[in-house]
Amino acid sequence: MTEQTEKFEFKAEINQLLDILVHSLYTNREIFLRELVSNASDALDKMRFEINRDPALDDEIESQISISYNEEAKTITVADTGIGMTKEEVMANIGTIAHSGSAEFIKQAADTNESLDSLIGRFGVGFYSAYMVSDKVIVRTKSFKKDAPAIQWTSDGKTNYELTILDEEMTHGTSIEIFLKEDMVKRFGSEDTLKGIVSKHSNFVSFPIMIGGERVNTVTALWREPKFQIKQEQYEEFYKFLTYDPKPPISTLHFSVDAPVQFNSLLFVPEKDLDIFGMDRDNWGIDLYVRRVLIEHQNKNMLPEYLSFIKGVVDTEDLPLNISRETLQDNLLIGKIRSTMTKQVLSQLEKIAKDDPETYAKFWKAHAKIFKAGHQDFLNKDKYANLLRFDSSKSDGDTFVSFDDYIERVKDEQKEIYYAFVASREAANLNPHLEIFRNKDIEVLYLYEPIDEFVMESLREHKEFALVSAEYADLEKLDKFESAKKENEATPLSEEQAKDMDALAAKMKEVLGEQVAEVKISERLSDSPCRLISPNGAMTSSMEKIMKVMNKDSSVPTKTMEINADHPLLRSMLEIFKVNADDEFIELSSRQLLESALLLEGYLNDPHALVGRIQNLLTKAGGWYAELEKKD
Repeated sequence: MTEQTEKFEFKAEINQLLDILVHSLYTNREIFLRELVSNASDALDKMRFEINRDPALDDEIESQISISYNEEAKTITVADTGIGMTKEEVMANIGTIAHSGSAEFIKQAADTNESLDSLIGRFGVGFYSAYMVSDKVIVRTKSFKKDAPAIQWTSDGKTNYELTILDEEMTHGTSIEIFLKEDMVKRFGSEDTLKGIVSKHSNFVSFPIMIGGERVNTVTALWREPKFQIKQEQYEEFYKFLTYDPKPPISTLHFSVDAPVQFNSLLFVPEKDLDIFGMDRDNWGIDLYVRRVLIEHQNKNMLPEYLSFIKGVVDTEDLPLNISRETLQDNLLIGKIRSTMTKQVLSQLEKIAKDDPETYAKFWKAHAKIFKAGHQDFLNKDKYANLLRFDSSKSDGDTFVSFDDYIERVKDEQKEIYYAFVASREAANLNPHLEIFRNKDIEVLYLYEPIDEFVMESLREHKEFALVSAEYADLEKLDKFESAKKENEATPLSEEQAKDMDALAAKMKEVLGEQVAEVKISERLSDSPCRLISPNGAMTSSMEKIMKVMNKDSSVPTKTMEINADHPLLRSMLEIFKVNADDEFIELSSRQLLESALLLEGYLNDPHALVGRIQNLLTKAGGWYAELEKKD
């Protein structure tokens, strides 16, 4: 039997069309090898299916993919022992594009209102990605079907292609010989390079991939294996392979989903933040596979950013892709995968928090800053809120508490969870806004990070308990609770003294002028001489500072000053005021109280005047004290 060759001319527009396919739809030239390996894997899968259907077809030929580089010919060959193709199948699978022509091709796109990318996917031109790196391709294939001859397809991808019936013995399967372009030889002309590409994109293909007699894909696609067959050591080894983190993960989450989208996923929670220096915030995402083939490294659509500490893979059967497999076409499916995975991760974290608080504390220490950004995930609001942890006036500073921990300790009839933004626990003890809570033994959650304010503003409530800033707590609600008795409590002001105290407040307002909105007697203070609050109460002091930083505003806001009529300093000022309303001590003390309060609030830009005033007051006080000592 002699070889028979037929030549098929490309239509006039095909050169332009192939140029679009090769140079516009693919963004990374090394993708060609992934495409050819994926096609080979599909061919082996089909052969396995046919053998299962008809065991007589099993000729015991090993299912594998082999890749080689011929240095002399400058060719790369990708071969498989799969199902192979008949002449008709060759024309249908890799010749259709030549028959269709660009005019008809574009017309179909217009007729169906579909994008160029989605139409191209119907022509199976992943194979044509080989022309990104080559100027000639030879395909030799033999169908598994009995008596089907071996076929050779040859083309430069520009002018025409030839089909030849080969007069030679050949086992079923396909080999694709790629003649590299001159400028591609240096880039792809070595087996080490080919091994690297396979390891990156096709490492988990289920069939052996051989290069130079060595199997390249040695790591098992663990996410595809039944969970009951996998040991913890295997999970840990896979995690190290994936992240290069020498420490095992805190938790492993391995699950399969059949509806609404079919996918398998293997996720890990690292013990520490792997971005040690905070300089690599964009280095996150889940590796996306379709049928074990890597489609995108670190895909950022599979989980929300507040779960970006999660490492792992997701593998789906259902995801439709465009020709280059690089652009996801169906955001609805991605959204369903994202929603399911997010719920699974949050549920796993809830389980850890409940069953192993010590491990959860490690998680919180490592990933809290990132996790808190989930305050905008309103679909998972309850799960998110359950996982938040805070320092508290009732904790020891080392053990953080949840909202539910707080709720277990609330007083009868208390329907609020109170919080305050503080610089530290020490600062909280000096915070005048928190005095009433200490006196009434009401717990307050301490916020240390600016994002904590946004968390509280977004949540607003938890399990019917309102989240309330201690700074603006409703006094009527706090009055229901008994205050602790103090030693050396101040004698209540007489009616006349109360009028004088109101007059002193007015004098202090006169001294301070537009630096304060008003000066009024406080109903909340017990230990501190004064506190500052926003006049309208619309925004907490800490949130106000955050907004000022965001707006690059360094001005000092005008606050209302509340004074403690029972504080010894105010009582001394009252006595002096009754003798001489214009005494210098009234002015010095008023300014000192304001600037001390501004200092505590973090608003005092220039402390020089405050320091000088303290020295002046100490000098005067020293003189007064010396006179008293002489009298004694």
